[in-house]
Amino acid sequence: MTTALVLSGGGARAAYQVGVLKALSEVLPRHCHNPFPIICGTSAGAINALAIAGRPGPFRLRARKLEAIWRNMHAGDIYRTDVWGVMKNTLRLGLSLLHSGYGIGRSVALLDNSPLQHLLSNYVRFRHIDEAILSGDLMAVSTTSMDYETGQSATFFQGNHDCWQRSRRHGIRTGLTVDHLMASSAIPLIFPAKAIDSRYYGDGAMRQLKPLSPALHLGADRIFIIGVSDNPSHHNVENSPRHSPSFAQMVGHLLNSAFIDSIESDIETLEAINKLVQSRTAETSEGSCQGKEEKNDSSLKFIDHLCISPSTPIDEIAQEHFHELPQTVKLFLRAIGATKKGGGSSATSYLLFEPGFCRRLIKLGYADAMAQKEEIEAFFGLE
Repeated sequence: MTTALVLSGGGARAAYQVGVLKALSEVLPRHCHNPFPIICGTSAGAINALAIAGRPGPFRLRARKLEAIWRNMHAGDIYRTDVWGVMKNTLRLGLSLLHSGYGIGRSVALLDNSPLQHLLSNYVRFRHIDEAILSGDLMAVSTTSMDYETGQSATFFQGNHDCWQRSRRHGIRTGLTVDHLMASSAIPLIFPAKAIDSRYYGDGAMRQLKPLSPALHLGADRIFIIGVSDNPSHHNVENSPRHSPSFAQMVGHLLNSAFIDSIESDIETLEAINKLVQSRTAETSEGSCQGKEEKNDSSLKFIDHLCISPSTPIDEIAQEHFHELPQTVKLFLRAIGATKKGGGSSATSYLLFEPGFCRRLIKLGYADAMAQKEEIEAFFGLE
């Protein structure tokens, strides 16, 4: 069985994935080198994916190093938070709205994420991905971005597989670089688009209708998924403020629809296909016992999967840690209504790259994974 790791996007919410990976590394045998021959990530999930794939050593050591990065992370490590850095980008974005030619040849956005490029260049060992694939320790690793010219979802992957073309999505074999990570995590309007081979790409979650598709195209038989969505059953609708939606609240819902809704929908589709496969298998088996021959549809196969997602609403945690953000970012978020009163804490959660918030999410991810320890052991055949 070939197991794939799928990490969805979500900005600072991706700290939750680190907690799950930490717990997983402790549940698996200490000597386990790489439990995932296929690793796929989108947006901030792509950063975690390549941070795991692009480092040598045992899986437990790689998970600990990734945790160390997130536990000590600040917003300034991801994007410029100084007054001039924020004002300059805001001015550029405003000018591009007034004059269409201003944005030609340069990517405009609210925030300058050049610090992130510096962080990734120093941390991810892209050469190790080549070495791991050549040694057979890794089959493939991928990141997904959105092509601004065509609106299609483009999955850049490194591995010995064929490219693919499907409706509104395709796979491109290439050697992954920091540019692919920057493109995959370039949230529209917030972070600037990234040019790759003269084409501009943005956050992969924006048009990724089938988040599990890259793992299946790369040969996965089972998938371990770490999501970052809030459990809707935990939301108290009765105590929610009754007012018109703020700009931040609308942005938050747009981001949630891109980062969260698509993977939940794809998991539902996968489960429906699995039920169909099981039903056909049972019918074929029964027909054989009765002496009847039935042709089974080989285009469908059962894909075992396990998904771990937050048990506590991340939006509520973001509200508690709003004060950690740099003053410039807080002023901007307050102006657009990204507060508890304004109902826009969801938008805040994507930008809250601060130690208190990230550590809370790591702790939550670790606890949620350990609560499903038996399911994890069964999934990896450790019983």
